[in-house]
Amino acid sequence: MDSRLGVVVLLCLMGLSCADPVKFIDCGSVSAKVLEVNIVPCPSQPCQLHKGNSSTVNVTFTSGVDSPKSTAVVHGIIAGAAIPFPIPVQDGCKSGIQCPIQKQQMYHYVTTLPVKTEYPSISLTVKWELKDDNTNDLFCIEFPVKII
Repeated sequence: MDSRLGVVVLLCLMGLSCADPVKFIDCGSVSAKVLEVNIVPCPSQPCQLHKGNSSTVNVTFTSGVDSPKSTAVVHGIIAGAAIPFPIPVQDGCKSGIQCPIQKQQMYHYVTTLPVKTEYPSISLTVKWELKDDNTNDLFCIEFPVKII
């Protein structure tokens, strides 16, 4: 098997590259260019996040700066208010990114988003930021979801 085909098959099995890209809004990416956002499972948009399950989020981006570390910050935007949305691993260097982050390199930030059963059934916008070592946004994206 061609090695490129093997990589594609492996990524498909991991659910990372066979998903349709999620439509997102850039909300102030300062030091990176977001190329694509994938959420698995998300067969249609807005993505439906099922209580008691987890979804995988994959953000492909190119960094415009060097940074020894990165930290994820996630909020749910409900009625205009930003509500902190805790994720199990905030350290971007433990989420598919090989640190230190280097300028002009492409990265795949990959993490799991648990949807707790106590969350209300609601439509909201997720604001996902990955911050560099100076707490500046490497990227900032927003995308709609529905918790069911």
